[in-house]
Amino acid sequence: MIEFDPIAVVRSCFTDKFGIPRQSGLVPAARATLEFHPPYNNAQAFVGLEGCSHLWLQFVFHANRANGFRPRVRPPRLGGNKSLGVFATRSPVRPNPIGLSVVALEEVVITGGTAALIVSGHDLLDGTPILDVKPYVPYTDALTHAVNPVAPAPPPTLPVRFSPRAAEQCQMHSSRTGCDLTALLTQLLAQDPRPQYQTPDPSRRYAMNLFDVDVAWHYWQQGGDYGIEVVSIDVAKDKNDP
Repeated sequence: MIEFDPIAVVRSCFTDKFGIPRQSGLVPAARATLEFHPPYNNAQAFVGLEGCSHLWLQFVFHANRANGFRPRVRPPRLGGNKSLGVFATRSPVRPNPIGLSVVALEEVVITGGTAALIVSGHDLLDGTPILDVKPYVPYTDALTHAVNPVAPAPPPTLPVRFSPRAAEQCQMHSSRTGCDLTALLTQLLAQDPRPQYQTPDPSRRYAMNLFDVDVAWHYWQQGGDYGIEVVSIDVAKDKNDP
């Protein structure tokens, strides 16, 4: 048996799996802190990293409840209606629940001889265990001639707008959380977090958790086009409250 010791934990704006970007890099406004466990938080282990613009993160899909090996999966990219071999996808349902993401390095924070990392453009759930951090090497990692017929181009994005109430709430919660929620929600919802097998229904309200707030939105349609309108951003009710 091979065992791994997590070296850090992610403190993320994404507190629920629904709505997390399907790939890293799609939502640049998404920031997270990597808090390292002793002895891996020794500042000496980070010397030279401050010059790197991007990092590879190896992590554990700790909230994945799938059991057993599945040779075929239904990736969201294909609308959940088509199955492929697991090794032909980047589905979180893997033989071993290990993920790999590229993130932008915003800051190496050194405090009293220990270190933490601030990253952006991530796709990680709050509490995700980190197994390793490696610098991104552009001349080998950026392969412009690479081909993937399943994902040949970025997914199309949707227009996002805010109701007057949501726009006001966005400003209030941005000041409180220190995050530009308008930018974050615009980039996030433009990716259309709806399960791709569902047809947009303007009468249906969707919701997701972000930080400590519940974000609610619905789809609007105009002719053959549709988009998203954020209708409210309310502090999440404690699940233990009656």
